[in-house]
Amino acid sequence: MNIIIVGCGKVGQTLARQLSLEGNNITVIDSVAENVRAVTDKIDAMGVIGNGATHTVQRDAGIKKADLLIAVTGADELNILASIVAKRESECRTIARVRSHEYYTESPYLKEELGLAMVLNPELAAAEEIARVLRFPSAISIEPFAKGRVELVKFRLPKGCPIAGMTVREFVGNHRCDVLFCTVERGDEAHIVKGDFIFLENDVISIIAEPKQALEFSKLIGYKTRAVKDAIIVGGGEVTHYLCRALRRTGISLRVIERDKARAERLASEHDKITVVNADTADEEILAEEGIEEAGAFIALTDNDEENLILSLFAKQKSRGKLVTKINRIDYDDVIQRLSLDTVIYPKNIIADMIVRYARSVEGSRGGNIETLYSVIKGKIEAVEFIVRRGSEVAGVPLSMLKLRKGVLVAAIMRGRDLIIPRGHDIIEVGDAVIVVSEITGIRDIADILE
Repeated sequence: MNIIIVGCGKVGQTLARQLSLEGNNITVIDSVAENVRAVTDKIDAMGVIGNGATHTVQRDAGIKKADLLIAVTGADELNILASIVAKRESECRTIARVRSHEYYTESPYLKEELGLAMVLNPELAAAEEIARVLRFPSAISIEPFAKGRVELVKFRLPKGCPIAGMTVREFVGNHRCDVLFCTVERGDEAHIVKGDFIFLENDVISIIAEPKQALEFSKLIGYKTRAVKDAIIVGGGEVTHYLCRALRRTGISLRVIERDKARAERLASEHDKITVVNADTADEEILAEEGIEEAGAFIALTDNDEENLILSLFAKQKSRGKLVTKINRIDYDDVIQRLSLDTVIYPKNIIADMIVRYARSVEGSRGGNIETLYSVIKGKIEAVEFIVRRGSEVAGVPLSMLKLRKGVLVAAIMRGRDLIIPRGHDIIEVGDAVIVVSEITGIRDIADILE
């Protein structure tokens, strides 16, 4: 596809890199020449310097032949305008990043009346992900499939884990727990697990299961299930606003520490059931006074990555609660993963996955629509959900008879409301939601899993 990306910030750079790797023709637009060069020096992409919301610049970028325009500048108004201009200049599809709550509530109008294909809010998506892990604090991350009826859940195997030293095959034989093991991360290694794989303490594993079964599994590996009753949030930006909304009916008591007085006052005025403290977020005495040692969760959501990391490392020493850390920069992902900070949220990666999923589905698949896509292990393993169409090459054949490509795992089949953890005799039917975990990134059609 011919894709134009307006805005060469961190999100734009991430998208350009990912979409280029998938074989798309990329053109980037930014008013700052240095930002354009940051993309064109690293990947095979065309660059145009200028205002991406003007028809002149979009024409220079080739809007007439574009299949998709993605506007991800730092200004909501510019993103919306760029999308509208693109719709007037061509027949391409458009995606706009919209961060403010005021504009995002207008999403139905923007899509229906102005013709935008997607309106994305990274702060809202990050808040929703944080809310999920607070519901299930022993998990590192929870990714929903099949409209939430099945989940891909990551755990770190704790010290003294009863399944350490056990193979996958032994676990399945010894325990009646309806889960399917998908991946393991051990140091720099990342694998799709097989029956003879041996678990070790501190492995990060992912499973596919229904929510109830994932909870049962967490008990089996040594976690005490505990609900988060209270949380300290450091930082009062947009993610915090959305998170307060997401958690207001859960009964979780929230205390927010924000150093900026205007931000603190806004939070207090918009959310009457939370406690807002206007104080230095890095003050150890303030954190102690607000109960960091007893809190069920500590969530670092300031606008500064370094501060979030330091606060989370401090909380790791002082608290046994759930730790959540928001990181905007993705450059040091490998280093951050080595810190074992429990749950790390990357808003830019969340919306990048959403856009990549849409871009693949736009190309049209022969045997099934892409419904959901997540990077299970960034750049190495991904999970894709397909709805199987009539005429698909995978339908009507026992899984044991399908010639699957190496590094592909059919992880789950949803048939109506029933979850099938697939075995060799199971058959995929038309209309099934099929979840595939694959070391082959860039799958666009379910038939791509076949040799």
